[in-house]
Amino acid sequence: MTAGARNLITDVAGLRVGNAQDDRLKSGVTVLTAEAPFTAGVAVMGGAPGTRETDLLAPDKTVQQVDALVLSGGSAFGLAAADGVAEGLRAMGRGFAVGPHRVPIVPAAILFDLMAGGDHDWQENPYPALGRAALNAAAPTFTLGSAGAGTGCTTATFKGGLGSASVPLQSGHAVGALVAVNALGSATVGATRHFWAAPFEQGAEFGGLGPASAFPDHHPTKMEAPGNTTIAVVATDATLTQAQCTRMATAAHDGLARALVPSHTPMDGDLVFAVSTGARRLTNPAPETLALGHAAATCLARAIARGVHAAGPAPNDPLPSWSTA
Repeated sequence: MTAGARNLITDVAGLRVGNAQDDRLKSGVTVLTAEAPFTAGVAVMGGAPGTRETDLLAPDKTVQQVDALVLSGGSAFGLAAADGVAEGLRAMGRGFAVGPHRVPIVPAAILFDLMAGGDHDWQENPYPALGRAALNAAAPTFTLGSAGAGTGCTTATFKGGLGSASVPLQSGHAVGALVAVNALGSATVGATRHFWAAPFEQGAEFGGLGPASAFPDHHPTKMEAPGNTTIAVVATDATLTQAQCTRMATAAHDGLARALVPSHTPMDGDLVFAVSTGARRLTNPAPETLALGHAAATCLARAIARGVHAAGPAPNDPLPSWSTA
Protein backbone atom coordinates (compact mmCIF):
# COMPACT_ATOMS: atom_id res chain seq x y z
CA MET A 1 0.00 0.00 0.00
CA THR A 2 1.09 3.56 -0.72
CA ALA A 3 -0.25 6.83 0.61
CA GLY A 4 -2.80 8.87 -1.32
CA ALA A 5 -1.98 12.15 -3.07
CA ARG A 6 -2.50 14.36 0.01
CA ASN A 7 -2.12 11.57 2.57
CA LEU A 8 -5.23 12.99 4.20
CA ILE A 9 -8.77 11.68 4.68
CA THR A 10 -9.81 14.20 2.01
CA ASP A 11 -8.21 11.95 -0.61
CA VAL A 12 -11.69 10.41 -0.43
CA ALA A 13 -13.23 12.74 -3.00
CA GLY A 14 -15.90 15.11 -1.74
CA LEU A 15 -14.83 15.15 1.91
CA ARG A 16 -13.67 18.34 3.61
CA VAL A 17 -12.18 18.92 7.06
CA GLY A 18 -12.02 22.10 9.10
CA ASN A 19 -10.18 22.98 12.30
CA ALA A 20 -10.71 25.69 14.88
CA GLN A 21 -8.89 26.11 18.18
CA ASP A 22 -8.40 28.53 21.04
CA ASP A 23 -4.76 28.63 22.14
CA ARG A 24 -5.65 30.16 25.52
CA LEU A 25 -8.19 27.40 26.11
CA LYS A 26 -5.72 24.89 24.64
CA SER A 27 -8.55 23.01 23.02
CA GLY A 28 -10.39 22.91 19.73
CA VAL A 29 -12.78 21.29 17.29
CA THR A 30 -12.41 19.38 14.03
CA VAL A 31 -15.34 18.94 11.63
CA LEU A 32 -15.63 16.50 8.75
CA THR A 33 -18.30 17.28 6.20
CA ALA A 34 -18.98 16.66 2.51
CA GLU A 35 -20.62 18.17 -0.52
CA ALA A 36 -23.73 16.03 0.15
CA PRO A 37 -25.05 13.94 3.05
CA PHE A 38 -23.10 10.72 3.58
CA THR A 39 -23.68 7.32 5.18
CA ALA A 40 -22.00 6.74 8.52
CA GLY A 41 -21.60 4.10 11.22
CA VAL A 42 -19.84 4.02 14.57
CA ALA A 43 -18.06 1.57 16.86
CA VAL A 44 -17.28 2.42 20.49
CA MET A 45 -14.75 0.23 22.32
CA GLY A 46 -13.47 2.50 25.08
CA GLY A 47 -14.92 2.44 28.56
CA ALA A 48 -15.56 6.19 28.95
CA PRO A 49 -17.11 7.64 25.77
CA GLY A 50 -18.79 11.00 25.32
CA THR A 51 -21.09 11.23 22.31
CA ARG A 52 -24.01 12.94 20.62
CA GLU A 53 -26.50 11.36 18.17
CA THR A 54 -24.51 8.16 17.74
CA ASP A 55 -27.70 6.14 18.30
CA LEU A 56 -28.91 7.48 14.93
CA LEU A 57 -26.06 5.59 13.22
CA ALA A 58 -27.52 2.17 14.01
CA PRO A 59 -28.69 0.40 10.82
CA ASP A 60 -32.29 0.14 12.03
CA LYS A 61 -32.76 3.88 12.57
CA THR A 62 -34.84 6.14 10.31
CA VAL A 63 -32.14 8.60 9.31
CA GLN A 64 -29.60 6.86 7.11
CA GLN A 65 -27.23 9.73 6.32
CA VAL A 66 -25.58 12.60 8.18
CA ASP A 67 -24.36 16.09 7.26
CA ALA A 68 -21.19 16.31 9.35
CA LEU A 69 -19.19 14.61 12.08
CA VAL A 70 -17.59 16.49 14.96
CA LEU A 71 -14.48 15.64 16.96
CA SER A 72 -14.03 17.99 19.91
CA GLY A 73 -11.97 18.63 22.98
CA GLY A 74 -13.57 19.94 26.15
CA SER A 75 -15.03 16.76 27.63
CA ALA A 76 -18.83 17.04 28.00
CA PHE A 77 -18.69 20.79 27.33
CA GLY A 78 -17.29 20.00 23.88
CA LEU A 79 -20.48 18.25 22.82
CA ALA A 80 -21.91 21.76 22.36
CA ALA A 81 -19.58 22.18 19.35
CA ALA A 82 -22.15 20.21 17.36
CA ASP A 83 -24.71 22.97 18.09
CA GLY A 84 -22.54 25.47 16.25
CA VAL A 85 -22.04 23.06 13.36
CA ALA A 86 -25.77 22.38 13.15
CA GLU A 87 -26.55 26.11 13.09
CA GLY A 88 -24.00 26.65 10.34
CA LEU A 89 -25.40 23.80 8.25
CA ARG A 90 -28.94 25.06 8.78
CA ALA A 91 -27.88 28.47 7.47
CA MET A 92 -26.56 26.67 4.35
CA GLY A 93 -29.92 24.97 3.84
CA ARG A 94 -28.50 21.57 4.78
CA GLY A 95 -30.27 18.92 6.87
CA PHE A 96 -32.85 16.16 7.02
CA ALA A 97 -36.11 17.38 5.50
CA VAL A 98 -39.07 17.42 7.91
CA GLY A 99 -41.96 19.27 6.28
CA PRO A 100 -40.76 22.80 5.57
CA HIS A 101 -37.81 22.43 7.97
CA ARG A 102 -34.26 21.19 7.63
CA VAL A 103 -32.66 19.46 10.63
CA PRO A 104 -28.90 18.93 10.25
CA ILE A 105 -27.72 15.54 11.52
CA VAL A 106 -24.40 16.04 13.31
CA PRO A 107 -23.08 13.13 15.42
CA ALA A 108 -20.17 14.09 17.67
CA ALA A 109 -17.57 12.62 20.00
CA ILE A 110 -15.43 14.35 22.62
CA LEU A 111 -12.12 13.84 24.38
CA PHE A 112 -10.94 15.01 27.79
CA ASP A 113 -8.34 17.80 27.55
CA LEU A 114 -9.41 19.99 30.48
CA MET A 115 -6.10 19.39 32.28
CA ALA A 116 -3.79 19.99 29.32
CA GLY A 117 -2.65 23.43 30.56
CA GLY A 118 -5.39 25.66 29.14
CA ASP A 119 -7.41 28.42 30.82
CA HIS A 120 -11.00 27.20 31.29
CA ASP A 121 -12.28 30.12 33.34
CA TRP A 122 -14.82 31.10 30.70
CA GLN A 123 -18.26 32.60 31.31
CA GLU A 124 -19.88 31.16 28.18
CA ASN A 125 -19.24 27.79 26.62
CA PRO A 126 -16.78 28.48 23.75
CA TYR A 127 -17.39 25.24 21.86
CA PRO A 128 -20.45 26.21 19.76
CA ALA A 129 -18.46 29.08 18.23
CA LEU A 130 -15.45 26.81 17.69
CA GLY A 131 -17.69 24.26 15.99
CA ARG A 132 -19.13 26.81 13.58
CA ALA A 133 -15.65 28.20 12.86
CA ALA A 134 -14.36 24.69 12.11
CA LEU A 135 -17.28 24.08 9.73
CA ASN A 136 -16.59 27.37 7.94
CA ALA A 137 -12.92 26.38 7.60
CA ALA A 138 -13.68 23.00 6.02
CA ALA A 139 -11.46 22.40 2.98
CA PRO A 140 -9.59 19.61 1.18
CA THR A 141 -6.37 20.46 3.05
CA PHE A 142 -5.98 21.07 6.78
CA THR A 143 -3.34 21.23 9.50
CA LEU A 144 -2.19 18.20 11.48
CA GLY A 145 -0.70 18.04 14.97
CA SER A 146 -1.64 20.70 17.51
CA ALA A 147 -4.71 21.90 15.63
CA GLY A 148 -8.47 21.50 15.94
CA ALA A 149 -9.47 18.69 18.25
CA GLY A 150 -5.77 17.78 18.55
CA THR A 151 -4.82 21.05 20.25
CA GLY A 152 -4.88 19.79 23.85
CA CYS A 153 -4.21 16.10 23.18
CA THR A 154 -1.62 14.07 25.05
CA THR A 155 -0.42 10.49 25.29
CA ALA A 156 1.45 8.75 28.12
CA THR A 157 4.84 9.97 26.88
CA PHE A 158 4.41 12.81 24.35
CA LYS A 159 1.86 15.37 23.24
CA GLY A 160 -0.88 13.91 21.07
CA GLY A 161 -2.45 15.65 18.13
CA LEU A 162 -4.60 15.53 15.04
CA GLY A 163 -3.51 12.96 12.47
CA SER A 164 -4.65 11.79 9.07
CA ALA A 165 -3.59 9.31 6.38
CA SER A 166 -4.95 7.74 3.20
CA VAL A 167 -4.43 4.86 0.79
CA PRO A 168 -5.73 3.99 -2.70
CA LEU A 169 -6.79 0.35 -3.13
CA GLN A 170 -6.28 -1.95 -6.10
CA SER A 171 -10.06 -2.04 -6.52
CA GLY A 172 -9.99 1.69 -7.31
CA HIS A 173 -11.55 2.69 -3.99
CA ALA A 174 -9.96 5.22 -1.65
CA VAL A 175 -9.69 4.92 2.14
CA GLY A 176 -8.66 7.59 4.64
CA ALA A 177 -8.47 8.19 8.37
CA LEU A 178 -8.72 11.21 10.67
CA VAL A 179 -7.94 11.00 14.39
CA ALA A 180 -7.50 13.09 17.52
CA VAL A 181 -4.94 11.19 19.63
CA ASN A 182 -5.46 11.69 23.36
CA ALA A 183 -4.65 8.25 24.71
CA LEU A 184 -4.12 6.81 28.17
CA GLY A 185 -1.39 4.70 26.57
CA SER A 186 1.54 5.58 24.36
CA ALA A 187 2.04 5.81 20.59
CA THR A 188 5.75 5.16 21.07
CA VAL A 189 7.60 2.11 22.40
CA GLY A 190 8.67 2.50 26.04
CA ALA A 191 10.95 5.50 26.51
CA THR A 192 11.95 5.58 22.82
CA ARG A 193 10.76 7.74 19.92
CA HIS A 194 9.95 4.68 17.79
CA PHE A 195 6.26 4.39 16.95
CA TRP A 196 4.24 1.24 17.50
CA ALA A 197 2.78 1.90 14.03
CA ALA A 198 6.24 1.77 12.38
CA PRO A 199 5.57 -1.46 10.39
CA PHE A 200 2.83 0.37 8.49
CA GLU A 201 4.71 3.63 7.79
CA GLN A 202 4.75 4.92 4.21
CA GLY A 203 8.04 6.64 3.42
CA ALA A 204 9.05 8.80 6.37
CA GLU A 205 5.55 10.10 7.09
CA PHE A 206 6.17 10.01 10.84
CA GLY A 207 9.93 10.21 11.10
CA GLY A 208 11.15 7.07 9.35
CA LEU A 209 12.82 5.62 12.47
CA GLY A 210 11.50 2.13 11.81
CA PRO A 211 10.47 -0.39 14.49
CA ALA A 212 12.06 -0.41 17.92
CA SER A 213 14.84 -2.97 18.47
CA ALA A 214 13.50 -4.06 21.87
CA PHE A 215 10.12 -4.05 23.56
CA PRO A 216 9.70 -3.31 27.27
CA ASP A 217 7.69 -5.42 29.71
CA HIS A 218 6.22 -2.25 31.22
CA HIS A 219 4.19 0.16 29.11
CA PRO A 220 3.76 3.76 30.28
CA THR A 221 0.27 5.12 30.91
CA LYS A 222 -1.22 8.33 32.25
CA MET A 223 -3.49 7.00 34.96
CA GLU A 224 -4.01 10.54 36.26
CA ALA A 225 -4.14 13.96 34.56
CA PRO A 226 -4.31 15.15 31.80
CA GLY A 227 -7.12 12.83 30.67
CA ASN A 228 -7.82 10.50 27.79
CA THR A 229 -9.79 9.28 24.73
CA THR A 230 -8.84 8.79 21.09
CA ILE A 231 -11.61 9.60 18.60
CA ALA A 232 -11.41 8.94 14.88
CA VAL A 233 -13.12 8.82 11.50
CA VAL A 234 -12.33 6.38 8.70
CA ALA A 235 -13.80 7.00 5.27
CA THR A 236 -14.16 5.53 1.81
CA ASP A 237 -15.76 6.36 -1.52
CA ALA A 238 -17.09 2.80 -1.74
CA THR A 239 -20.87 2.48 -1.62
CA LEU A 240 -21.63 1.02 1.81
CA THR A 241 -24.76 0.62 3.92
CA GLN A 242 -24.89 1.77 7.53
CA ALA A 243 -24.32 -1.85 8.60
CA GLN A 244 -21.24 -2.09 6.38
CA CYS A 245 -19.96 1.25 7.72
CA THR A 246 -20.36 -0.06 11.24
CA ARG A 247 -18.34 -3.15 10.33
CA MET A 248 -15.65 -0.95 8.79
CA ALA A 249 -15.52 1.16 11.98
CA THR A 250 -15.16 -2.01 14.05
CA ALA A 251 -12.31 -3.27 11.87
CA ALA A 252 -10.58 0.13 12.11
CA HIS A 253 -10.25 -0.31 15.87
CA ASP A 254 -7.53 -2.87 15.06
CA GLY A 255 -5.43 0.04 13.84
CA LEU A 256 -5.99 1.91 17.07
CA ALA A 257 -4.78 -1.13 19.02
CA ARG A 258 -1.71 -1.48 16.77
CA ALA A 259 -0.68 2.16 17.28
CA LEU A 260 -1.51 2.77 20.97
CA VAL A 261 -0.43 0.57 23.89
CA PRO A 262 -2.56 0.00 25.88
CA SER A 263 -5.79 0.97 24.14
CA HIS A 264 -9.55 0.52 24.72
CA THR A 265 -9.05 0.91 28.46
CA PRO A 266 -11.79 1.66 31.01
CA MET A 267 -10.47 5.25 31.16
CA ASP A 268 -10.50 5.83 27.37
CA GLY A 269 -13.60 6.61 25.33
CA ASP A 270 -12.06 5.19 22.16
CA LEU A 271 -14.49 5.61 19.26
CA VAL A 272 -14.34 5.30 15.48
CA PHE A 273 -16.87 6.70 13.01
CA ALA A 274 -16.91 5.23 9.49
CA VAL A 275 -18.06 7.21 6.45
CA SER A 276 -19.12 6.22 2.94
CA THR A 277 -19.61 8.86 0.26
CA GLY A 278 -21.07 6.18 -2.03
CA ALA A 279 -19.31 7.45 -5.14
CA ARG A 280 -17.91 4.09 -6.28
CA ARG A 281 -19.85 0.81 -6.19
CA LEU A 282 -18.47 -2.48 -4.98
CA THR A 283 -18.03 -4.98 -7.80
CA ASN A 284 -17.00 -7.95 -5.64
CA PRO A 285 -18.46 -7.19 -2.20
CA ALA A 286 -16.97 -9.96 -0.03
CA PRO A 287 -13.25 -9.43 -0.74
CA GLU A 288 -13.64 -5.69 -1.26
CA THR A 289 -15.29 -5.05 2.13
CA LEU A 290 -12.57 -7.16 3.76
CA ALA A 291 -9.92 -5.01 2.02
CA LEU A 292 -11.70 -1.82 3.10
CA GLY A 293 -11.65 -2.87 6.75
CA HIS A 294 -7.97 -3.80 6.63
CA ALA A 295 -7.08 -0.54 4.86
CA ALA A 296 -9.07 1.46 7.41
CA ALA A 297 -7.16 -0.18 10.28
CA THR A 298 -3.80 0.43 8.62
CA CYS A 299 -4.66 4.05 7.78
CA LEU A 300 -5.80 4.70 11.33
CA ALA A 301 -2.57 3.31 12.78
CA ARG A 302 -0.56 5.57 10.48
CA ALA A 303 -2.78 8.59 11.23
CA ILE A 304 -2.26 8.13 14.97
CA ALA A 305 1.52 8.19 14.57
CA ARG A 306 1.30 11.19 12.22
CA GLY A 307 -0.77 13.12 14.78
CA VAL A 308 1.83 12.62 17.52
CA HIS A 309 4.70 13.26 15.10
CA ALA A 310 3.17 16.57 13.93
CA ALA A 311 2.34 18.00 17.37
CA GLY A 312 4.24 21.15 18.29
CA PRO A 313 5.23 22.75 21.62
CA ALA A 314 3.11 25.40 23.33
CA PRO A 315 3.21 27.27 26.67
CA ASN A 316 2.14 25.28 29.75
CA ASP A 317 2.37 21.92 27.98
CA PRO A 318 2.22 19.05 30.49
CA LEU A 319 4.36 16.87 28.18
CA PRO A 320 7.02 17.38 25.50
CA SER A 321 6.18 17.08 21.84
CA TRP A 322 7.76 14.26 19.83
CA SER A 323 9.41 16.78 17.52
CA THR A 324 11.32 18.51 20.33
CA ALA A 325 12.10 15.54 22.63
